[in-house]
Amino acid sequence: MGRSWAARLPLLVYFAWIGVRQVLDPAYWSLFDSLNFPIHEGGHLLFGWLGCEFLGVAGGTILQLVAPVASAVMFVRQRDYFAVAVCFGWLSTNLYHIGVYMADARDRALPLVTVGEPQGSIPHDWEYMLGRLGILEYDRAMGWLVCQTGLLAMLVCLAGGGWLLWNMYVYRRSGLNAGSGFAAKT
Repeated sequence: MGRSWAARLPLLVYFAWIGVRQVLDPAYWSLFDSLNFPIHEGGHLLFGWLGCEFLGVAGGTILQLVAPVASAVMFVRQRDYFAVAVCFGWLSTNLYHIGVYMADARDRALPLVTVGEPQGSIPHDWEYMLGRLGILEYDRAMGWLVCQTGLLAMLVCLAGGGWLLWNMYVYRRSGLNAGSGFAAKT
């Protein structure tokens, strides 16, 4: 893909599509969610080995948030700022679905899936965690706030990514040396 703005534009357009779909349909499942789900389940397994039940339950959400943030840090070190913007879009997909899941804690209307547990015996992560913390009655408000944070992350992705692509386009069009200045680092 290189540093071509045109090669990166479809990814930014796809994130715009994901952002709109997330708002219109809380059950929308993007390609990124196919990555997020195994990361979430892997977080339960990873943190479950630490012997603390609460941390094992929270581990799914923890790893789901750590993965895009750690990826963004890696891309900052590589000076690929467009990829950092993409990580904000990825983080948005995680935050949005975490918020929807959190808001469902009391209702338990969402279908639950996990690794190695028979259907019907699966605990609801957020019902357990918010219940243990004594704040279960705030599930909907907290879920709404997390969804809004996810939408904000998507706006950062789209605005930052769009700005970077625009700069890449301007540098290419002006004939400036791609090896100098900001454009070489986007």
